[in-house]
Amino acid sequence: MKIAIYGYGNLGKGVECAVNNAADTELFGVFTRRPPETVQTLSGAKVYHIDDILNYKNNIDVVIICGGSATDLPTMTPSLAKNFNVIDSFDTHAKIPEHFANVDAVAKENNHTALISGGWDPGMFSINRLYASAILPDGKDYTFWGKGVSQGHSDAIRRIDGVKDARQYTVPIDDALDAVRSGNNPELTTREKHLRECFVVVEDGADKEHIENEIKTMPNYFADYDTIVHFITEEELKRDHSSLPHGGFVIRTGKTGINHENNHVIEYSLKLDSNPEFTASVLVAYARAINKLYARGDYGCKTVFDIAPCDLSPLSNEELRKTML
Repeated sequence: MKIAIYGYGNLGKGVECAVNNAADTELFGVFTRRPPETVQTLSGAKVYHIDDILNYKNNIDVVIICGGSATDLPTMTPSLAKNFNVIDSFDTHAKIPEHFANVDAVAKENNHTALISGGWDPGMFSINRLYASAILPDGKDYTFWGKGVSQGHSDAIRRIDGVKDARQYTVPIDDALDAVRSGNNPELTTREKHLRECFVVVEDGADKEHIENEIKTMPNYFADYDTIVHFITEEELKRDHSSLPHGGFVIRTGKTGINHENNHVIEYSLKLDSNPEFTASVLVAYARAINKLYARGDYGCKTVFDIAPCDLSPLSNEELRKTML
């Protein structure tokens, strides 16, 4: 399976690593908005300008789109789905139905297969929420993220005029996490579950008060949370915030029994040294799946809910039954 990377930031570099670690995938190349001669890839992969991607339509099985959810993916994914099988990690939860509809229409019209919102949340966490709610229908779902760097939220801050660079940490509130694990089924608002902590480097002369207000009032990202904004130097950002850890928990508490007398807790957790590398590894697994679906003539847009587990694996169904069932 020949993979193309569209966009070469942290996520794109993670995809490059994941492709090189998968025996059944091959990296065709990297497509970038920057002048190709200025980009040095980790593995020495070929670099092309994004304007040239249609020249290689017949050489690429799946394009993994590594742009930001705020402004890139809403246009990039449907545009590329006209000519390629595509996958993205769109993570603006409130806008997923709209994004799905846009990509689905284009993919079906052009006989391609797409998958949106791959990764771990949305993605792996979504699957675990579905499984747990199906198993324990009399219960409640809770999702906690962090502590870790959110790539999408950091990117959204960087799009604000006057911001040079930024890191945003999502921090679960311990009291809320303890209350959920106890099985007390607390009613928690968005603000009670997490806080958001931002470390921001600004351009010379930028209006810090305006930037802080833009961050704290940003819909879908910060407006519903208690948000702390720290303005720091570029040197401090590089020294103290250069890594990209993340993780989190999906918890469902539920009851069974004629009189609902038995309590159960299902918990799925992730602890990630590298958010982009783990997200990239999920995307490569789902790229394998959509390549299989495309070969079957199953066109249109998909989410992780539509993919059978066996299609994620390079192993045959016989091998899976023998080794993992």
